Amino acid sequence: MLDLLRRLLPRPCPGCGEQLGRAAGLCTRCRAGLRPRTEQHSPLSPTPVPHLVTLGRYQGVLRRAVRALKYGGARDVAGALGSALAGGVPADWQVAAVVPVPLHSSRQRQRGYNQAELLAQAVAAELGVPCLPVLLRTRATAQQAKLHASERGANLAGAFRVRGPLPTGTLLLVDDVLTTGHTLQACRDALSAAGAGDLKYAVVAR
Repeated sequence: MLDLLRRLLPRPCPGCGEQLGRAAGLCTRCRAGLRPRTEQHSPLSPTPVPHLVTLGRYQGVLRRAVRALKYGGARDVAGALGSALAGGVPADWQVAAVVPVPLHSSRQRQRGYNQAELLAQAVAAELGVPCLPVLLRTRATAQQAKLHASERGANLAGAFRVRGPLPTGTLLLVDDVLTTGHTLQACRDALSAAGAGDLKYAVVAR
């Protein structure tokens, strides 16, 4: 019902505040400003090789869009952000499937959805590959954003496991924001322990 009302009622664009009309997610101007780039330097890779697609820094339009998606119930923003992210995935990565970073079941019930899974679904649809929610968050951890950088790794230790078989080929791990990298590293460790091969990453903002 909320998604239907969002489409039918006039509302401001989460990115800039202009009226959206019947447009979904973000206005045309904000969509045009979403320019994905491939990065080779991040906490996720010890060597400088292309491994991460992002739309930019966590500020301005991206910050407002992520917060609307994550805390404001604006699920349709995921389509615009995910579609833009997919446009930056190099063809030579040969992505076999897209994997979202999971929320704990209690937090997902509270929010009503997992914003990373909505993003991953949009990315997967653009790439023409399956979205596989094979990661489980096995315990309710403290919110990473509320912790000091030195506490984040311990907070997530052993917090993820894999359910079901994994496809061969490259997996693209998707989340909304990359800060210290501890969440994606913990997910990577769980996937690697379950036999995953090459892993790449896509996040809306850093």
